[in-house]
Amino acid sequence: MTVIWAEFATSVAPAFAGGPASRDLLVAYASGSHARPELIELLRRLPDRAYPDVDDLWRELYRTTNSG
Repeated sequence: MTVIWAEFATSVAPAFAGGPASRDLLVAYASGSHARPELIELLRRLPDRAYPDVDDLWRELYRTTNSG
């Protein structure tokens, strides 16, 4: 699946308004923004940790989807 930056940022950027965001919070924001199910599934596969900002999350998403 191809995820473009604009779709990704629009779906999850608000989750960082209060600081770092957990995987579960990111999934909740993506679901609430009616993101594509494929994007939500990618977020669910991320390591369960706090992500300091959307750029860090984007890098982790890239590593997760391009490993192995």
